[in-house]
Amino acid sequence: MLGRTAGGLFWMFRYLERSENTARLLDTGFRIALTGSENSSESEWESIVTTAGGREAFVQKWGDFDQANVTNFLLRDRDNSSSVLSCIEAARSNGRMVRTALSSEVWEAVNEAWMTLKEQLEKPVSVKNLAEVLTSIRQHSSLVRGALHGTMLRNDIYDFSRLGTFIERADNTARILDVKYYVLLPSAAHVGGSMDNMQWETILRSVSAFRSFRWLHEGDVKPKAIADFLILDRRMPRSLAYCLSQITGNLTYLSRGSEEELKSLALANQLDARLNGRDIDDVFEEGLHEFLKEAINQTANLASQIQDDFRFYG
Repeated sequence: MLGRTAGGLFWMFRYLERSENTARLLDTGFRIALTGSENSSESEWESIVTTAGGREAFVQKWGDFDQANVTNFLLRDRDNSSSVLSCIEAARSNGRMVRTALSSEVWEAVNEAWMTLKEQLEKPVSVKNLAEVLTSIRQHSSLVRGALHGTMLRNDIYDFSRLGTFIERADNTARILDVKYYVLLPSAAHVGGSMDNMQWETILRSVSAFRSFRWLHEGDVKPKAIADFLILDRRMPRSLAYCLSQITGNLTYLSRGSEEELKSLALANQLDARLNGRDIDDVFEEGLHEFLKEAINQTANLASQIQDDFRFYG
């Protein structure tokens, strides 16, 4: 496969996943803001923008970290390359470039997502219709993913698409956990309190993991158990460990027939081994924020190495 086609598939599904993850991150901020104090509201919204990696761009254009500004920055600001509107347009653009590699169902789902969300995000999103818009974003992402699973051959096209999905998802899981533990919790004195537990429960709901967590962990919602679930549990499709296992599998398939092991596969195996058999107590002892920050950096390095190995722009 040509590197340009591989790159188009990879980035198409990265952008689709990012649009969904941005919606989930915004939903997390909205839910946590409802449970926080009025005085802490601005810092909480600032933490959401910081986690999304857009703080500097936001400050230059929007200024105050209030709900309206953050919502529109993350959903519809064309100057923000990670806004949902920017992502869905970039996904469609990449989809058009690799149109012949996609089934008609996948292309139609992407095109429909673009048309619907472009209309919904044409005007500023108010608190009244925020939940509806966020649900629509998640649903359209799921439709594209379902079309991929249901209509595409399990070949290199599929593997590059899945690589994009899981690279982006791993990055998002680390970021959304970091929002809660490092930035949003007012002080160490709140750890384990009612506010702390409520915010952790909100994190679970924002990644559609609350019910599955309760199936496995009856009783109270414990922060350490939630961190373990979202970092190390390979049954959870948004956990770091699950994402890395999928990335490793896709790269293993793509490396078949290669005389030398791909650098990206070697790096993915290293990252996977770092999580395999790890105990959550070790992670907390290392420092959850430090661990998550390192995970974000390593995921970015892995994405860059995948791009180099397959010459996306060569």
